[in-house]
Amino acid sequence: MKLVIAILVVLASACGGDDIYPIERLQDPNTCMECHPSHFTQWSGSMHAYAADDPVFVAMNKRGQRETQGALGAFCIKCHAPMAVVNGTITDANAADFDPTALSPAERGITCYFCHNVDKIVADHNNGLVLANDQTMRGGAKNPATSPAHHSKYDTLIHSNTNESELCGSCHDIVLPNGIAVERGFAEWKQGVFAKPDAGIHLTCGNCHMKPSTGVIADKVGLSVNSRVDGFHEHTFPAIDQALIPFPEQAAQAAGIKQILDPSIGIIGPKPRTSTRAPGGICLDPPGKLTVRVDSLNLGHSFPSGAAFDRRVWVEVTAYRADNSIVFESGKVPDGVDPEDIGDPNLFGLWDRGKQADGSPAHFFWEIASIESKLLKGSVTLDQNDPAFDHSVTATFNNLVNFSEIDRIEALVRIRAFPYETLRLLVASGDLSPAIESQLQTLAPKYAQSTWLRATKGTGLAVNTNCNPE
Repeated sequence: MKLVIAILVVLASACGGDDIYPIERLQDPNTCMECHPSHFTQWSGSMHAYAADDPVFVAMNKRGQRETQGALGAFCIKCHAPMAVVNGTITDANAADFDPTALSPAERGITCYFCHNVDKIVADHNNGLVLANDQTMRGGAKNPATSPAHHSKYDTLIHSNTNESELCGSCHDIVLPNGIAVERGFAEWKQGVFAKPDAGIHLTCGNCHMKPSTGVIADKVGLSVNSRVDGFHEHTFPAIDQALIPFPEQAAQAAGIKQILDPSIGIIGPKPRTSTRAPGGICLDPPGKLTVRVDSLNLGHSFPSGAAFDRRVWVEVTAYRADNSIVFESGKVPDGVDPEDIGDPNLFGLWDRGKQADGSPAHFFWEIASIESKLLKGSVTLDQNDPAFDHSVTATFNNLVNFSEIDRIEALVRIRAFPYETLRLLVASGDLSPAIESQLQTLAPKYAQSTWLRATKGTGLAVNTNCNPE
């Protein structure tokens, strides 16, 4: 009888004194799948789940450890596999040997527990999140239903409609030891219109990257959970990056990227104060000036954002005669070639240019001593009388010869998550498989393309201009 009592006491202690799961079990995302299968499926194909397995990240960590003589430590891993650092599995001392396949599911990638157990935030960059390490899962639902697995708590830090994006921003802003901010998405958002309480609209990271819908939060068969308005938040976290190796939910991942990227930027003219519609963004003015105006469409941060040092965004433009022969072209970048390497003096590209201390190009973040930033800014005001309302960028091509022969102009924006040069350097150092390069995709947002026609220029919304009407 004493033995039975002793066993019961141990079990009660392991489970926190009640029937909920112990911390070790709650840390495993597969446990969450039991009651949240829809959320789990979405997360399983997300960049959060992919973060530790990303072959480019793994390769960069290996090379960075060597080139910094280990000084890099767990700097990258604490965002890509944070629970491994929280639990002490990965430290500065063994970070050079990081292998995602050696990690348990509880520590591999950015897990459910890591985000839903945050107790406080001590820094707005480089993962300043501190966990409670308890059996309480935090969420954005007020008066949460009782769970058989864990305690539940409403927390404004994770409620998209009330937070200040600081939980997301703390990992998505990265500042190097030398003070260079290489990722600034959160800082950009804080300067934008959607972070300002008096702007009339408050949109957080979660509002856009975790779109809400009416539904149940837990959908395990047998559970009695009420549907909530905007209760279900997508856990796909789409942006620009996508898996470069076989990974779950890749079709859904690609669909999510398209859904969020298509309406983000456009080739469009300035919107008249008297209209809700704007003319097209391509103009051809004598004596041979071609302009392509690119604008963000209610974007809460710069474009590109995040790892803008690794991104490549450029304008491709082609001017044709009536017989389809080419008069002028710029930004025609073949697959397998980086835009900066095509020898195009007219190239218009948007990304952060990193420089080493001697002024030469930096290929990896630990080499960066300075950054020349050329990005499309996000919205900072909704007041059309404010000079800051127009935050667009314009690609300008002057002195076009034979411009009077131009009959049609096609322009579009193209995007890559990485430069080929970075991947090839990692392959050359033996840290990355050569097969990864062929998986890099070039994206073209739906509204970031437009056509100018001589037959219709200056008509409709473009009256009294040399621009296209739509």
